Amino acid sequence: MTTIRTMIVDDEPLAVERLQMLCAREPRISLVGTATDGEAALRLVEGLEPELLLLDIAMPLLDGIGVARAVGRMGIRPAVIFVTAFEGFAVEAFDLAAVDYLLKPVAHDRLTRAVDRVEQALRIRVESAPAISDAPSSEWAEEFWVPHRSELIRIGTDQIDRIEAERDYMRLYVAGHSYLLHQTISSLEQRLDPTEFIRLHRSHIVRRDHIQRLRHDGSGVWFACLEKGDDIRIGRTFLANVKALTGR
Repeated sequence: MTTIRTMIVDDEPLAVERLQMLCAREPRISLVGTATDGEAALRLVEGLEPELLLLDIAMPLLDGIGVARAVGRMGIRPAVIFVTAFEGFAVEAFDLAAVDYLLKPVAHDRLTRAVDRVEQALRIRVESAPAISDAPSSEWAEEFWVPHRSELIRIGTDQIDRIEAERDYMRLYVAGHSYLLHQTISSLEQRLDPTEFIRLHRSHIVRRDHIQRLRHDGSGVWFACLEKGDDIRIGRTFLANVKALTGR
């Protein structure tokens, strides 16, 4: 693959300088321009047509989220890696199909892994473009990016066993581990494919094929028994929908 035409967008000169130094150490990156505000970034994107944006979020006037949205409407479709000091924009960033989300200060090995993802995404785009040019995208989420220590980790929805609400966060259970995602259970439910997931309770969503049996305790309270031994109480609001799994 040829080098990736890359633009840096950040309103802090020192941050731009640091990213320039990191990009100089990455042979797959060809730096074609920098911008220090959102409006200038849009003008340069239109003229330079970069394949990758290293995009800050917190900028005056037009922030990075606004830049990503505007670029998406331009039809140029560069890959986007958000580079920010704030974790709180991760959900909104990945709703815009960002390839990665790097927290400042960015380490060289972390940028390298992000470029790996960009390279793969661009390759897939080139190879699959003729086959999917007229195909509608799925309306259901295929992945979530969750903070873990100093990184953001990609979790495919096909990896999630169950989800449990903890106040304003959702705990995603994945292969013996769990991760917290800042989102309400109702909004998360709307993003999940209902043929794969079902809500059991106001605080629980599970993968449908993980339900082994349903049981009640003799007083009208029903439980879903999962394949890994967890018994989750079924809320009355959701009972009829859960029982429909059995054909009743």
